[in-house]
Amino acid sequence: MTELTRNQAAGSAATDTAATHTGTKAGHPMWSSRLAFILAASGSAVGLGNIWKFPYITGENGGGAFVLVYLVCIALIGIPINSMRQLAQRDGLSRRWAWIGGMGMLSSYLILSFYSVIGGWALAYVGKSAGGLFVGASTEQIGAQFGTLLSDPYSLLLWHSVFMALVITIVARGVTSGMEKAINILMPLLFLLLLVMVGYALSTDHFAEGFGFLFTPDFSKLSTEGVLTALGHAFFTLSLGMGVMMAYGSYLPKHVSIAKTAVTVSVVDTVVALLAGMAIFPIVFSSGLEPGAGPGLIFNTLPIAFGQMPGGVLFGTLFFILLVVAAVTSAISLLEPVVEWFEEQKGISRLRCTLIGGIGVWALGILSILSLNEWSGFHPLGFISRFENKTLFDLFDYATANLMMPLGGFFTALFLGWFMSRQAAANELSFGNPPAFKLFIFVLRFITPAAVLLVFVYNLL
Repeated sequence: MTELTRNQAAGSAATDTAATHTGTKAGHPMWSSRLAFILAASGSAVGLGNIWKFPYITGENGGGAFVLVYLVCIALIGIPINSMRQLAQRDGLSRRWAWIGGMGMLSSYLILSFYSVIGGWALAYVGKSAGGLFVGASTEQIGAQFGTLLSDPYSLLLWHSVFMALVITIVARGVTSGMEKAINILMPLLFLLLLVMVGYALSTDHFAEGFGFLFTPDFSKLSTEGVLTALGHAFFTLSLGMGVMMAYGSYLPKHVSIAKTAVTVSVVDTVVALLAGMAIFPIVFSSGLEPGAGPGLIFNTLPIAFGQMPGGVLFGTLFFILLVVAAVTSAISLLEPVVEWFEEQKGISRLRCTLIGGIGVWALGILSILSLNEWSGFHPLGFISRFENKTLFDLFDYATANLMMPLGGFFTALFLGWFMSRQAAANELSFGNPPAFKLFIFVLRFITPAAVLLVFVYNLL
């Protein structure tokens, strides 16, 4: 799924929050440091898209060549939009930004409703792995366990509720006491767990094979569809179509370098995705499994590997804890734009804002849960051939990933590239090299919108 991640201010609150960046609005919270913001922004970007989606789409598209294209896309799309959207939020936005922000906020809200359901799957699998349910289990038995979970709406509701309760608790405590404190614990834990998993992968006989698959380009295996998939995932994983970074950026102190921050966040996000691949592919190869197993790689294929290998109970449990941590860091960033909007527009307490937004997301998530079992035969757009088999869960995913996020990103790139003051941008981004800045603006004006529009049209048609 992505990115992890997504890019506008929370609706019309943009113009209100702009004043707070110069300290004119009393009590407006700020990240305590640049590092705190980087960890938070990285936590937003690093989610299920890195640990769940990136490995399987890499496997489906031939490995190293796909990774190379993905890295180029991060540079051409991720870093320019990341830089400029933070600048726009910090230095004041036109009213024209408001409707784009509203779409971004709605996108993050819809995504969190089904993202929480998947986070619940990860929570359930922590217990399954710790309980030894994968040990010695056959492929059919592993598949049956996942199928049983999806067919039970009460179990899904329980885990969805636990996941959302955790997210609501963190966000309700505020920027420094809640989100920053949680991120300061969760992000180092995520890196530690990733390194432990990579360390285990190093001990297998197939680490070299997994490493080569990930980093050796074979362009004969890369199709046009694979290139567009890399482009779309770069867009998704850095939160470039939702209100996440603009909401987080509103808490960014004025003195922080935007260009350096955007580059750092992009690098951290990419490193996590690559580490996840380095941890997963050697395990997959050592168990004789297929790297291109698709979305089932995490919940169907890897449990088979964990059930067969020495220490599988321990490392399987650590892996699914890692998945939960990644999901939580992204989920709190998805809820924050909605909470910030309520705070700025309605003037009510953060606790009430979080409860209103969080309970709404939780209720909406029930639709996704039911679409996996009781309503699995309900296809609202079944009269359209391409949607005839899509459930509500599928439609939420399709609408946000293929329509709302690319559209939001496209108009964001146009706004930032064509309507913002070039002088203000050059000063804030600290470009000491005029040719470099001209290249940066050229990419933002022409290449980035064209690439995003290409993904949008491809996904639509």
